Amino acid sequence: MNSTVKNELLKRLFEAKGEPVSGQEIADHFGLSRTAIWKYVKDLEKDGFEIGTIRKKGYYLIASPDRVNEANVQKHLTTKRYGRRIHYFDTCGSTQVIGHDEAQNGAPDGTVILSEEQTSGKGRMSRPWSSVGGKGIWMSIVLRPSLTPQQAPQMTLVAAVSVTRAIQEVTGIEPDIKWPNDILVGGKKVTGILTELQADPDRVKAIIIGIGINVNQVETDFPEELNPIATSLRQVLGKPVDRAELIAKILSFLELFTGLYEKHGFGPIKLLWESYSNTTGKQVRAVMLNETIVGTAMGISDEGVLELKLADGSIRGIYSADIELPK
Repeated sequence: MNSTVKNELLKRLFEAKGEPVSGQEIADHFGLSRTAIWKYVKDLEKDGFEIGTIRKKGYYLIASPDRVNEANVQKHLTTKRYGRRIHYFDTCGSTQVIGHDEAQNGAPDGTVILSEEQTSGKGRMSRPWSSVGGKGIWMSIVLRPSLTPQQAPQMTLVAAVSVTRAIQEVTGIEPDIKWPNDILVGGKKVTGILTELQADPDRVKAIIIGIGINVNQVETDFPEELNPIATSLRQVLGKPVDRAELIAKILSFLELFTGLYEKHGFGPIKLLWESYSNTTGKQVRAVMLNETIVGTAMGISDEGVLELKLADGSIRGIYSADIELPK
């Protein structure tokens, strides 16, 4: 079936807010028969949408399933570019892998890859990421900002601030950011962010940002070993969260803050990031590939590097590490 027709039909049903939508008007718009439109309606019903019919008036939406498909997300969108093109999957290996392919094939700025489930989700350092079907947000965004390759790593922090602000607005929950890319609630992880780059020596071709959020999982959805360190927004809030609305809000803040970074540099983002940081002023352990150091987190530099004050008073910049907070 033609996904354009299906998405337009769904968009009109959402916009009508329960009022009937003329099947004949849609048929005329696409040069199709009324029977063809009826088949699209039946296909939407197979996807879980509940659609009613009023004779001689048309179709109306009764209820929609909790899906993060294009229509559900775009009905909440306020962006100019981000999320205006969405590739949606019931299941995939990794949205990040698809994102890289899309970027290499010329996907426009703000293209989003969304999946209900990932079978090979990954985090930093290629660690596996549990991606339960229909419960979380598993997405990658292809960005083409006007940045140099040296500025690209800070986009992880731009994304972290964007997700944190979106969670605040949609749920009222107040998350913390643990440098560089973990978002915590009550000391437990709800979000991981992975930023990868496609670039020439002097310019960014594409930045692919992978975002994984535990949204509507309950305790039994997590592997037993993750329960002490991971949680979901639903567990904290005590009720389900609209995933599509949260995605749209993330894209809104990401578009806003990426533009701010492009125009005014990292300074404004740094201030926002530090206001959410749960590491600043605390003694932390930075576990790196070849060494582990302990120091007091002083904040981040203008390049997004974590600065630790060591026992001898010297300042050490941390570019990549696992940060362990005091118990």
